[in-house]
Amino acid sequence: MKLKNVLVVVKDIEKSREFYHDLFGLDTILDHGGNMILTEGLVLQDEKIWRDFVGKEIVQKSNSCELYFEERDIEAFVEKLEERYPDIEYVNRLMTHSWGQKMVRFYDLDGNLIEVGTPM
Repeated sequence: MKLKNVLVVVKDIEKSREFYHDLFGLDTILDHGGNMILTEGLVLQDEKIWRDFVGKEIVQKSNSCELYFEERDIEAFVEKLEERYPDIEYVNRLMTHSWGQKMVRFYDLDGNLIEVGTPM
């Protein structure tokens, strides 16, 4: 068995596509209108479609999982994040763990938790 994709629910699929392209360089592989597959296996799905599938309300900022990315030049990444998305909500601003890894944690446009850390 092989994990193929991770899906996140979004309100505006085009804004989310732009967000993940701008910050992480992810490109669109397939666009099925309301269901978009990006490079690296990330899937964006319109919340209306997801709500119909599961029959439940979406809980934003549930803090039950996160998307994790690694970036060598994390200071430049944080500058880009602050420049392009000045209203982004942080969980942790750029910090250094006791073991030396730098990381920043924030929510995407729809409350999905993202961590960006330097490689270990």
